[in-house]
Amino acid sequence: MNTDPAARLIARLLALRYLPRDDADVRRLLVDTSFRDEVETRLAASGLRLLAQPFAAHVSVALAREQEAAVFEQNDAWQASNLGLPKDAVALLVILWALIILPKRERQLASESTQADTQNELFETVKLTPAAHDASRGIAENVLLEDYGKLLGGKARLQQFALPQLSRLGFIERRNKIIHEGPLLDLAFDYAEFAPRILEGALSDLLKQRGVLEERAPSNPAPEAVSDREDDA
Repeated sequence: MNTDPAARLIARLLALRYLPRDDADVRRLLVDTSFRDEVETRLAASGLRLLAQPFAAHVSVALAREQEAAVFEQNDAWQASNLGLPKDAVALLVILWALIILPKRERQLASESTQADTQNELFETVKLTPAAHDASRGIAENVLLEDYGKLLGGKARLQQFALPQLSRLGFIERRNKIIHEGPLLDLAFDYAEFAPRILEGALSDLLKQRGVLEERAPSNPAPEAVSDREDDA
């Protein structure tokens, strides 16, 4: 019998790469402060950190930011990924995150604000966050290829190489020619840090033209309770 629940959870996260928030060990992680502290302390001792964003349906682990240079800085160049992703696939990942996660997060934040006065904060975090994953909406594959194919190496390259690679890694799911959020897409980038770069950058103009984002004055989005930049693990 495993008498070290922190070690068990870390081992499962490393082996499986992610776990759903309704997993028994993960639920304990979310409500038991001392247990979470123990898990995070052990991860930090190994150069890792916990990815547990409040609105994401899964949790995972990533490199501690202090250790990123040791992994990504090679031969005087900063590597785009430690997952074997070429730069065009990383660019596609950014675009998919902006197309799927940004609108989803806006819906989640709006929903949270309307319920905040009527529900207990702790109960809200544990119970409603997994269900908030349902706010995610898919993107038609042919629309993505038409809009971004020429920018990212051609439609054939995206369809035959980049999209299958992102799917295998758990960032997306492809069903009936629709691209859906995968378990790791929401954890790929830190919303509080990354969203302003998109909302106030050139990509936002295209997203507004496509009706993905609403027109609004530039402003920083409300930060989330947990700030995790990238899923580099």
